[in-house]
Amino acid sequence: MGQHADQAGEHRASSEERYRTFADFYPFYLSEHLNRTSRRLHVIGTGLVIVSLVMGFTVSPWFFLLAPLIGYGFAWVGHFVFEKNRPATFTYPLYSLMGDFRLFFETVAGRRPW
Repeated sequence: MGQHADQAGEHRASSEERYRTFADFYPFYLSEHLNRTSRRLHVIGTGLVIVSLVMGFTVSPWFFLLAPLIGYGFAWVGHFVFEKNRPATFTYPLYSLMGDFRLFFETVAGRRPW
């Protein structure tokens, strides 16, 4: 799907553009997570989501309710305070969630800078 580069050379979606595949979306996702603190908050939040899900299965189902609060809480602080942009979750909820987990695993594996 066609993307255009803005002044900083980042990939941005036009208001009418919809990504058809996650592979098309992920470069846009990364361009929305350039701030180091924001990326760290995403990685920490996603890690805590994983812990919360495990605890939901092993300790109490109440931990399942915490997972989205933790994940979105950390991520949205990153966007609103550090990135100063609107989270992609509002437009691309599934791809955004997939991006969070991919960023987490790439960071943990050392393929993305911490």
